[in-house]
Amino acid sequence: VQLQASGGGLVQPGGSLRLSCAASGLAFRNYNMAWLRQAPGKEREFVARIHRSSGSNYYASSVKGRFRISRDNAKNTLYLQMNNLQPEDTAVYLCAADSTAWGVNAEQIFYRYWGQGTLVTVSS
Repeated sequence: VQLQASGGGLVQPGGSLRLSCAASGLAFRNYNMAWLRQAPGKEREFVARIHRSSGSNYYASSVKGRFRISRDNAKNTLYLQMNNLQPEDTAVYLCAADSTAWGVNAEQIFYRYWGQGTLVTVSS
């Protein structure tokens, strides 16, 4: 199984980036997918999650209204559109696949597969 995240980079505050996560070796459409992030010196935190088929999604309060998670099951790819980026969004962003029941708290999700992460740096 491979989850290949890409699209990170350096962006100024207020800017936008679109992350992608290409999946292979798993039945992508059978897994809920999520983005998490880990900033330097901080614990990993949940960002967003999307249902395997319905498109239902939810976000951490810190990114709600600025980030949008989506997926294309035909292309086995997960996306994260990030707008109005702020310095506190600086982190390594990771994609992950889970088969935990929908509706549980983010802290209760067990992620079966992880990607390697892509670095997002927001700085002027």
